[in-house]
Amino acid sequence: MTTSAPLSQDELKALVGQAALKYVVPGDIVGVGTGSTVNQFINALDSMKDRIRGAVSSSEASTQRLKALGIPVFDANEVESLSVYIDGADEIDPRGHMVKGGGAALTREKIVAALAKQFVCIADASKLVETLGRFPLPVEVIPMAAQQIARRFAARGGQAVLRRGADGQPLVTDNQQHILDVTGLSIQDPLAFETEVSQWPGVVTVGVFAHQKANVALIGAPEGVRTLQY
Repeated sequence: MTTSAPLSQDELKALVGQAALKYVVPGDIVGVGTGSTVNQFINALDSMKDRIRGAVSSSEASTQRLKALGIPVFDANEVESLSVYIDGADEIDPRGHMVKGGGAALTREKIVAALAKQFVCIADASKLVETLGRFPLPVEVIPMAAQQIARRFAARGGQAVLRRGADGQPLVTDNQQHILDVTGLSIQDPLAFETEVSQWPGVVTVGVFAHQKANVALIGAPEGVRTLQY
């Protein structure tokens, strides 16, 4: 008796990327996120690009990938609403709250998510957590406020580190800002946490997505794609 080898992480990402196609409304503009799992969705979207008007993208990288496939990309200011936004997550809890921003696109991701009537999260089972905070929390900040914000997290038991690029210099986002990655947090009330940190002077966006939480999660697991509704 032979058993098939377990699917690789890349194969699981391809599965959920393909599964997300059923949430795309023909004739509409689709919201497209950022990251390696979303890249698989963009690849899958190529098969139905003639049946959609185009996309609104949350990053320069995704925009380039969409355009390379001949999918029109609209500016978010040109769109009043989107039927669906499809994006990955670094963590997702049992209520659909997420931590996002590992790919440094959290601000634009949150802007596009806010346009959408439905957020479909695509991820593998390793991203499921009971409580947010295991993955370092990304926070996009105005550079002059970085140390002040780091001290505020320290007062809450968190350790904030400035994200740096391969050249050792502070990473600069698509919005020309910096990112702090915060460890040591246990985010028991994501909605209250997001609301509070968003008020701190110098915070552009905190990577907790509770106001713009997932409505559906498509989770790649060894047995196939699991659909979770929130």
